Amino acid sequence: QVQLVESGGGLVQPGGSLRLSCAASGIRFSMYAMGWYRQPPGKQRELVAAINSGGSTNYADSVKGRFTISRDNAKNTVYLQMNSLKPEDTAVYYCNGKYTRNPFDDYWGQGTQVTVSS
Repeated sequence: QVQLVESGGGLVQPGGSLRLSCAASGIRFSMYAMGWYRQPPGKQRELVAAINSGGSTNYADSVKGRFTISRDNAKNTVYLQMNSLKPEDTAVYYCNGKYTRNPFDDYWGQGTQVTVSS
């Protein structure tokens, strides 16, 4: 049974920080590219940040310099450190894992709400 479980979301003031975690089970974690996506209210889901099996990262332009994605293969966990949060960062954030050797091996977490508001 494959599970991706996000945690760490919540309500934060503009300029504040949150760290999201995604704990994976049932997959060979080190062989998966991991990503964080978000879906603001009324908008499509978009890629926020990704990290491949070798540790290379990429980010959406809107979060560059503010967010950092990292992974701990020993803990089967991927993180998203979010600093200098803005109201437009408000969204449901989803964890995704994609097997590097099979594009159809693709899994999603249940999502965690991040709300940035004063």
